[in-house]
Amino acid sequence: MSFIHRFIGTENNYRWEDVPVREYGEEFLGVTRQIMIGPDDGSNNFHLRYFRLEPGSHSHLEHHPHEHGVIILHGKARVQLNDEFFEVKPYDAIFISSEDVHQFTPIGDEPLGFLCVIKDKNSK
Repeated sequence: MSFIHRFIGTENNYRWEDVPVREYGEEFLGVTRQIMIGPDDGSNNFHLRYFRLEPGSHSHLEHHPHEHGVIILHGKARVQLNDEFFEVKPYDAIFISSEDVHQFTPIGDEPLGFLCVIKDKNSK
């Protein structure tokens, strides 16, 4: 069933109607995620998520069998892709290939916010 999660946030606090804000984990204080489209919504092919990283935090240094599509919405970051590091800013788009090591670290005094699309692990 199709649906709309309406934006109910502000310029500095992104939120969507009926989408819970979830802590990323105790190891990653200051990192939250919202899953706007995912398996709980009946999506069988992809997930659309919003991540917010407070200054001084970072995402997990990880790699996965699935690709990622990322668009920076606010803030600046240092992004690690395998052994290389890049600085990114709002509206930059990042493609992360399957099994590439990646990590996001906010730069400066403002939070980093980005959208991330991934393929559902069960889709073909």
